[in-house]
Amino acid sequence: MLANHRLVRRVFLFMLVVLVSWIALSIVGAFGNSKASASDPKLADGLAAWEQVYSVLTSPRCINCHTATNYPQQGDDRHRHFANVIRGPEGKGVPALNCVSCHQSENADSTGAPGGPNWHLAPLSMRWQDTNDQILSSAVVCGAVTDRSKNNGLDGPGLLKHHQAEPLVLWAWNPGKRPDGTMRALPPLTHAEFTMPAKQIGV
Repeated sequence: MLANHRLVRRVFLFMLVVLVSWIALSIVGAFGNSKASASDPKLADGLAAWEQVYSVLTSPRCINCHTATNYPQQGDDRHRHFANVIRGPEGKGVPALNCVSCHQSENADSTGAPGGPNWHLAPLSMRWQDTNDQILSSAVVCGAVTDRSKNNGLDGPGLLKHHQAEPLVLWAWNPGKRPDGTMRALPPLTHAEFTMPAKQIGV
């Protein structure tokens, strides 16, 4: 278990390894070479680490705002946002129905409305599902995350910093209560497991 956590922690400092893994996945898919990852332990480790990260990115706390649709989703079942809320030109809703009209700078547990600074949808370049609400493949999500033309120009260290400090990323691990008073589900890894700097584990 500890070894898996170490692999996960490395992935954001070594996004180039992840990119290589994505390329390898594409090659394996194209040529059907199932032995490609087994023959290279470093590549196999990178693929295993990425799959753990992928499990977080595609959990409801993240993917509900990383949509390909014209609306956000909500709940663990990822249903369409109530009140027919739509994306709007900047991912922040439309006049009279902006995201910040209901989503304040922090969770409102009295009403069940989640909140965080600058609440908005992720840009379409960072969509992790298709227009039919089907989650995109691991390889496609990896390609989007590591493509600097899609991820706001972030390199490996920039991605690590983003996932360590971005308030809406941090919100996923502090999502507050649902309207019925129960707690929202958390991603499958702790935030520390997701982003622990490699220097702290001796890499």
